[in-house]
Amino acid sequence: MSIGRLAQLKALHLHGMAAAWAEWQAESHKQPASPEVWLDRLVAAGQADRQARSLRYQPTSAHFPIHRDLLGFDWAETPLRQAQIEQLATAGLMGQARNLILVGGTGTGKSHLATALGVAAIHLGKRVRFYNAVDLVNQLEREKRLGKAGNLAKQPIPMDAVILDELGCLPFPESGGALLFHLIGKPYEKTSLITNTNLSFAEWAQVFGDAKMTAALL
Repeated sequence: MSIGRLAQLKALHLHGMAAAWAEWQAESHKQPASPEVWLDRLVAAGQADRQARSLRYQPTSAHFPIHRDLLGFDWAETPLRQAQIEQLATAGLMGQARNLILVGGTGTGKSHLATALGVAAIHLGKRVRFYNAVDLVNQLEREKRLGKAGNLAKQPIPMDAVILDELGCLPFPESGGALLFHLIGKPYEKTSLITNTNLSFAEWAQVFGDAKMTAALL
């Protein structure tokens, strides 16, 4: 393949294939191989490169405030069963669009676990988005004021999981609760939702401002 063809691969963003072909060009005279063998190698190199790039990009795209993983979690300080959480991290949660609610006081590791599950999902090829609940409500209300209501609601649809952090830690207007309800209810049965909160289920109506709406969500 000429240098021009190599440039074409790069222009198509097939960087893994381009690197593999450049390597083949240097070694082909030493270790001849059939076209089929090198095609297999090119495809494998392309797939590996794409996966590596995704793993570098997705944590930034997810907007995690800080990197966390399950290896760094102190299981001695929680009543949660380690095996159960680790099972959720191996596609037990994302594979079936299941939801998870982590309830506990400040400093109990809820955000750590949610982020760690999100990071684990990314390593399984899933798309994840992290939101702080108050920041998200502020975005929704700003969007409504600007006459762009509904734009943000479209974002979680392509995601495999949405993490809603610190629900109930700080109050927000009743109108914000209604907007949040609409947002997290939209991808129902399509996207996993991981919610962290310091509120008991009986207190959730304080967030959404309507007991019936809250019951429907739960």
